[in-house]
Amino acid sequence: MSTAGHAFSDNLTMLRRNLLHARRYPSLTLNLLLTPVILLLLFVYVFGNVMSAGINGGHGDRADYVAYLVPGILFLTVAMTSLGTAVSVCTDMTEGIMARFRTMAISRASVLIGHVVGSVIKTLMALVLVLGIGLAIGFRPNATPVEWIAAAGLIALVSLALTWIAVGMGLASPNPEGASNMGTPLVMLPFLSSAFVPVDAMPSWFRWFAEYQPFSPAIETLRGLLLGSGIGTENAVLTLAWCVGLSVLGYVWSKAQFDREPQR
Repeated sequence: MSTAGHAFSDNLTMLRRNLLHARRYPSLTLNLLLTPVILLLLFVYVFGNVMSAGINGGHGDRADYVAYLVPGILFLTVAMTSLGTAVSVCTDMTEGIMARFRTMAISRASVLIGHVVGSVIKTLMALVLVLGIGLAIGFRPNATPVEWIAAAGLIALVSLALTWIAVGMGLASPNPEGASNMGTPLVMLPFLSSAFVPVDAMPSWFRWFAEYQPFSPAIETLRGLLLGSGIGTENAVLTLAWCVGLSVLGYVWSKAQFDREPQR
């Protein structure tokens, strides 16, 4: 078998390992998944009447707010799943599994790629559940098949970027608790974006941050795709730039940490 063939086989092996690990130890994934579901139901049924007042020029109702909220919750799910990846990677480090992999005749990159691809797959599966709950409570997208494909591609791209950052966090953390704390900003960013309220309703001194941070343009692009309101060139370009930048940064950071990390 060629070198490329061996590397591909190693990638599949590590991917299978991570998916089996998630199946055997589902508590972390379940906890991270329940939070966005609870927030979705909380904001719709508890805060929905109040929050909807700022939608559609102050004439929105609960149905309008559901349509506005669900795309933001989908990206919150992506962020929370990436936090689980950071904890999982750090657990492998502290338990010595990464050190064992370094001594084996396998592709070193496959160890990281297995975590990343496995996390993206788990994220997409979680999003199907969250989207299903959104549809059950009144979310009614009017996207065409092409727009659905573009939306899935957008979510996968954002998930890939955040997962590489999460892997770097996991490798850089001394313990799983530290990895969870280091990943907290990833989870907080959606709350500081346009996920729950329009950027225009925020204070002017904070609006610039909310508008240009990674999640807001991605959320607005997803809303445009699913609701037919148009994605906007600026949002699409910003989203792509953030995804490429974070992916490259995460990959370089993760590789540097993995290559120099001593055995624990």
